[in-house]
Amino acid sequence: METKTIVTALSALAQDSRLAIFRLLVQTGPDGLPAGKISEALGIAPSSLSFHMKELTFANLVVSTQQGRFIIYSANFKAMNDLITFLTENCCGGEPCGTSCAPDCPTEQQ
Repeated sequence: METKTIVTALSALAQDSRLAIFRLLVQTGPDGLPAGKISEALGIAPSSLSFHMKELTFANLVVSTQQGRFIIYSANFKAMNDLITFLTENCCGGEPCGTSCAPDCPTEQQ
């Protein structure tokens, strides 16, 4: 991933409502949710939700699809995994995870 892409994604997530939206969509899975359900679940006004969805979509963390008269939003799992991989690719300086540098490393092979 390019540094600009990473910074854009992290910036989008560095806000309470957007982080909550993204986590909800990750928990929901690939089927996603319509905007109304996201608004109801998180108590975010529709006008504010629209702004936050635009930011998450611009950061490529959320994708939308039209289903009838509804727009369904879902997490972009590839972008999320690419971001996690970028952040952890040099974990422990190349040493196997689980060493003293990061005993709870999420990339540890089990």
